[in-house]
Amino acid sequence: MKTRSLLVKALFSAVFSLMAIVTAKANNLQITGTSVSGNNITFNISWENSWNASAAPANWDAVWVFVKYQDCNTKLWAHADLSSTASDHTAASPLQVDPVTDGKGVFIRRSAVGGGNISSTSITLKMSSVSGTSNNYKVYGIEMVNIPQGSFQLGDGVSSYSFNSITVDANAQNNGLTTSQLGSYTADISPAFPMGYNSFYMMKYEISQEQYADFLNSLTFTQQKNRVVTDPISAAGSFAMYTGYQFRNGLAIVTPGSNGAIPAVFGCDATTGTPNASNDGQNIAMNGLSWADLVSYLDWAALRPMTEMEFEKACRGPLPRIDQEYPWGSTQITAANSGALSNAKLNSEVSSTTVNNGMCVYLVPTNSNTYGPLRVGNFANGSSGRLSAGAGYYGAMDLGGNVAERVIAVNAGGASFDGTMGDGNLTSTGFADVPSWPVSAGSITKGGSYLDGANDVRTSDRSSLYSTAETRTYTNGGRGVR
Repeated sequence: MKTRSLLVKALFSAVFSLMAIVTAKANNLQITGTSVSGNNITFNISWENSWNASAAPANWDAVWVFVKYQDCNTKLWAHADLSSTASDHTAASPLQVDPVTDGKGVFIRRSAVGGGNISSTSITLKMSSVSGTSNNYKVYGIEMVNIPQGSFQLGDGVSSYSFNSITVDANAQNNGLTTSQLGSYTADISPAFPMGYNSFYMMKYEISQEQYADFLNSLTFTQQKNRVVTDPISAAGSFAMYTGYQFRNGLAIVTPGSNGAIPAVFGCDATTGTPNASNDGQNIAMNGLSWADLVSYLDWAALRPMTEMEFEKACRGPLPRIDQEYPWGSTQITAANSGALSNAKLNSEVSSTTVNNGMCVYLVPTNSNTYGPLRVGNFANGSSGRLSAGAGYYGAMDLGGNVAERVIAVNAGGASFDGTMGDGNLTSTGFADVPSWPVSAGSITKGGSYLDGANDVRTSDRSSLYSTAETRTYTNGGRGVR
């Protein structure tokens, strides 16, 4: 799914008009018709396959919407704070706006029980940190799923380095857990550590290549340089993360930057030629990310990294554990890979492997760099169930396979994490600026990747505990929570 953004520029003193549009649709989340008057920003939003369910899993999906603004004099982008008062925002039926206390964005979701596509619906948000002329504005949206508060079973006692088979409940969240309770290869954690008991939102999909391009395009030259492999001054058409089109990563330089001054423009160019064409792989999961790349993206989007306990909650939900189960709640698994696709690199890309239970992008037959991840959420369609879509209990996609997801570990490096959210801003050199976020030694990969075996895909597998180096790896990506 794409971080949808549109750009609007000041027109005289009060009203702003559409200046440019980032056109790729990514799973059909669209934000259109953006305008600004004073400190109110108005747009239309639409997306597909929305729900608000009263029966199990008794949750809903939403879009995390946040705003960036650019000073037309300095050309620098900053994060716009939004009002934390619900009555300051308006949404036409069938939607509602849920503000957050830190004002870094809002959640937009169905206001009543129901399901189906959301057609273009008008939204007006009140900005609290900026208004007036001489600014450009971008509105971004990321599809999320709600993970309700509640107890869940952790670990399966069988998978590699698994947690002990315990229940995480209110008592655990309120009092913390010890190594003796959690099992070997863990550290004591305090009540501040996000264990998964409390409610949170999770990105519905892994970060896509287009989302990462959107991120890069709001950074300075110096910030960009630390978030890609290829120098931003390189020629148009140069691939950003590899020496060529490898591992299905088409992130490329569209317009070179000027050393130390003008940032580059990035886009997707998987077919090499005209960037951002419909078959340039915009919705393929972003790979090649280091821990620093991932957390910088999440800080910029005012999200945060998830913990490995939250990962297990999102997979298993409140259901009883199954020994060696996968994120879709069974021990069945069906291998798919990028060697068998329909509509390759298009927004409609799907695996052509015969649909069966436990669809998962894993077990690539060779280490060739022509293989890589698929379009995010590619197994889900209007008739798929949880097993055939390979979905977590609450509707998050690709928790198993595709790209391995770096999350915060319950180890000495990650145990002090307290759930602090990103603030939408980075350091001047392009790094996350949240002091309490751990370095890579406090991370672990979960869910396995397109190159891994079935054992790595299991919900409770923790075999990557000792593979936490700060490196860019062609199998690694991720997603965020709030």
